[in-house]
Amino acid sequence: MSGASAPSDDEGVLVCLEARPETHDVRTFIFAAATGETLSYAPGQFRTFEFEIDGQTVNRCYTLASSPTRPGLVAITVKRTGGPVSTWLHATMTPGMRVRTLGPMGEFVCPADRTGRFLFLSAGSGITPLMSMARAHFDLASPADIVFVHSARRPADLIFRRELEMMAAARPNFRFAPICEAGSPGEAWGGYDGRLDLARLTLIAPDFQGREVFLCGPSPYMAAARVMLADAGLDMARLHAESFDFAELAAESPAVAADAMGEAEARFTVEFTKSRRTIEVGGDEFVLSAAKAQGLRLPSSCTQGLCGTCKSRLVSGTVQMSHQGGIRQREIDQGLVLLCCSKPTSNLVIER
Repeated sequence: MSGASAPSDDEGVLVCLEARPETHDVRTFIFAAATGETLSYAPGQFRTFEFEIDGQTVNRCYTLASSPTRPGLVAITVKRTGGPVSTWLHATMTPGMRVRTLGPMGEFVCPADRTGRFLFLSAGSGITPLMSMARAHFDLASPADIVFVHSARRPADLIFRRELEMMAAARPNFRFAPICEAGSPGEAWGGYDGRLDLARLTLIAPDFQGREVFLCGPSPYMAAARVMLADAGLDMARLHAESFDFAELAAESPAVAADAMGEAEARFTVEFTKSRRTIEVGGDEFVLSAAKAQGLRLPSSCTQGLCGTCKSRLVSGTVQMSHQGGIRQREIDQGLVLLCCSKPTSNLVIER
């Protein structure tokens, strides 16, 4: 009997099958595994994508808008914001192109076997994890009662509009309620207008206080929704929320500057075997932030222990790691750590 085969070079690689428009500035990119394997995940999870753009490796986290009930494919839906990655994807990603990914990851999930009453609240690109959840429930004829409220600036900006309208027409236990701030050229808006507030929410879902709420969207939208729901008396234990903007999370990362630490704080050497660099890191510094401050370019995305992009092998030494789901226990047992949320407790040797 032959021994175990070596890991394939295609492990974690996805091949683009289709790039299709959703709106004037939103496209969906559909992928399959290069190995042909089934792609399993929970509705609402994300993957970290590694793109090669102008000779540089750039990592971004994207929630899967597709449903695990269609296991041969995964899809991400991306708005062209003017940033380097979304611009590159819209202009460059075409069928046949390959991209390396990590995942799936994330705890913001609503599997289709969960029953009960749900309220989905989204705005803009925050619709993607909730669309994955809605598709899974629809595909499996879930008995769950779902009210899906999505906010957009104009009707032309409503992502997945036709599909959601079809779901609502086909299932009495699924209601879709889009809210637009204004009409689009050539289309007067006859639905809910303005912005989501308590009055509109009460009209759409008068029983919202008894529902489990899933919330995703831009930070101002999410902050306003939290206040609205709390003021309305929702048991906030019933609220599940996730920011899809990992760049924003990274900007809020609580990095500790080396020059702000006391002289008595313990300091450790951290050796990176592949880049052949050795730096000093304080015992109260995260390895990633200290490395970046000293000029090392290491893969990273969320900087919050969520996405797994900075996952690295710890060859020797010990760390204090406080992650938020971006690494599995079996990976920790195998000697992997997340540099963004690990502080050294001894000298370290890291395979990077």
